[in-house]
Amino acid sequence: MSKIALVDDDRNILTSVAITLEAEGFEVETYNDGQAALDAFNKKMPDMAVFDIKMPRMDGMDLLQRVRQKSKMPVIFLTSKDDEIDEVLGLRMGADDYVKKPFSQRLLVERIRALLRRQDAISGDASGVEVEETKLMVRGNLSMDPLRHSVSWKGQDVS
Repeated sequence: MSKIALVDDDRNILTSVAITLEAEGFEVETYNDGQAALDAFNKKMPDMAVFDIKMPRMDGMDLLQRVRQKSKMPVIFLTSKDDEIDEVLGLRMGADDYVKKPFSQRLLVERIRALLRRQDAISGDASGVEVEETKLMVRGNLSMDPLRHSVSWKGQDVS
């Protein structure tokens, strides 16, 4: 079960999106402002996050900038700002997606799933390489290392 952090100063959005995500099987943590979220992230980073841009104490842009110093966690901006320049700036700062309010909760859930799938594939590829590196095939006296393209018979290298 993936842990999703929702950061928005609108209590109605936090509640409705949290209920939707929990119904889809996600674990959800909600925060009313960027500073509260950052304090929590310093203790334990979630699997991904959805940030509003306009918030008190610390806005979503500042929060993203601080999160990017420590993590490559997927982040979706959820915002009422609808200028193209705001979207470009958000994506250039490191956001993975940008959803404008009002929004479809079903579409938001699918965007979250897509980003988590991509994140899993990236981490799966990295772990797959490590498994491949240690994959030594042994059959009786024959030993083959596919990564190094080496073969040995009874402990003696064969060219």
